[in-house]
Amino acid sequence: MSIAEQIEAKIKQNLPIYDMQLHNDSHLHAGPATESHFKLVLVSEAFNGLSRVKRHQAVYQVLGDLMSQFHALALHTYTLDEWQARQTELPASTPCAHG
Repeated sequence: MSIAEQIEAKIKQNLPIYDMQLHNDSHLHAGPATESHFKLVLVSEAFNGLSRVKRHQAVYQVLGDLMSQFHALALHTYTLDEWQARQTELPASTPCAHG
C-alpha cells in the first residue's frame, strides 16, 4: 500500500469526513522520492470549535508513526461551513525553493 493510500485509510478510519483531497506534490520538489510531499485538504465536523493548531494536532495524532515516512504534509483543515464559504476552492500548492 502506498503512503498516500495509508494516509487516506487512517484519516477515513478515524475522523468523520465530509470531503478529503490528498495531493501528492512530490514532483514539485527536489529529490528522487515519489511520495515525500503531500497536500491534504480535509473537511470534517470534528474541526468545529477547534483552532487551526488543534485541528492539525488531531490529524497528526491520527497519522501517528506514518508521519516519519514522508517529508512534508501541508494541511488545510476546514469545517463544513468554512469549506462552503470558500466555495470548495482548493488552496494552491507551495512551490519548492530547491525544485
